[in-house]
Amino acid sequence: PHPSLRPLHNSAEFCSAPSSTLPLHLPPASPDPLSPPFPAAGDGDAEMHQPHPPRLADLPRAPAPGGGARRRRRPGRGGAQGLPHPDWHAREDSPLALAQARQTRDELKAAHTELAEDGAIEIIIIKTTGDMILDKPLADIGGKGLFTKEIDDALLQGSIDIAVHSMKDVPTYLPEGMILPCNLPREDVRDAFICLTAKTLGELPAGSVIGSASLRRQSQILYKYPSLKVVNFRGNVQTRLRKLKEGDVHATLLALAGLKRLGMPETATSVLSVDEMLPAVAQGAIGITCRSNDDKMMEYLSSLNHEDTRLAVACEREFLSVLDGNCRTPIAAYAYRDKDGNCSFRGLLASPDGSIVYETSRSGTYSLDDMVAIGQDAGHELKSKAGPGFFDGLQ
Repeated sequence: PHPSLRPLHNSAEFCSAPSSTLPLHLPPASPDPLSPPFPAAGDGDAEMHQPHPPRLADLPRAPAPGGGARRRRRPGRGGAQGLPHPDWHAREDSPLALAQARQTRDELKAAHTELAEDGAIEIIIIKTTGDMILDKPLADIGGKGLFTKEIDDALLQGSIDIAVHSMKDVPTYLPEGMILPCNLPREDVRDAFICLTAKTLGELPAGSVIGSASLRRQSQILYKYPSLKVVNFRGNVQTRLRKLKEGDVHATLLALAGLKRLGMPETATSVLSVDEMLPAVAQGAIGITCRSNDDKMMEYLSSLNHEDTRLAVACEREFLSVLDGNCRTPIAAYAYRDKDGNCSFRGLLASPDGSIVYETSRSGTYSLDDMVAIGQDAGHELKSKAGPGFFDGLQ
């Protein structure tokens, strides 16, 4: 069989999925080479960078959506012989990853009739290092790039064909040989406040404990409510809700996008406006990667790309890249199309304890060149305001 159809393990050894990343098998692809990879626009809470990466503005735009393609049937059968059933290996600790993978699968099936056939798409679950180490802050174990390494390796080795990611978990630049041609339409970027005793952060009494693994959330909470305490609080959505119910903390914050994709928006006690809590870079966006020489997967994925989301994510990621944000740097950003059709941007850089907060805003036309420039200019402004000593203190 085509190498992209090889399972990663024997079927009995498939691992549970991470909270936000899932790879998929699709029909075999053409090996024709393409242009260099478009960089990922990822996480604002924790980030990793490759040395001396190319600038976003210098890289090729994602290709225009392509037409349908004839499916090559796998050898020996019409279904998925030798591979597990698409949902056979779903586990209870991977509901968000599975929801996002199923959303991608369903959109691919709707857009391409050959992918609607039974067995045309397999969901393969890979557990990453970041999923397995839950008792330490991300900053202490290498940042959120740990949520993608095993997935990237499987993709580059040909074990899987595409990978579905929460964009805020994806490192700024992808490994060589990989491309990100598709962002699905962005979900709600706001954060949800969840508490059993208060309706808002402002109603919590002094000394209340809030659980969050995000330094972005921690810094903004402590900046506005210095009498509260924030503790490390990791795990998937269900785990954190269980810990909240058991009294480990008084409240927690979760991305509203994740709750909506899980069909659980009612879980939110209240929703924080972007004025109350500026979101993580690329929060609410899903990105899908494939190999850069796999033109068939590029064709499939490009047909799903949502250009407004891609440009907003690119703008936010340029801001993060200039600040050289990492897992010890609280950074937030939000770019969106305003009522006049232009780009509005807000960015934030803070100290983890919330004692120092720098903010900026920009506006311009909703185009790649202008939005890249907006993100870069905003990042340089805050980097200059903070000074080198600010970043030295975060190491």
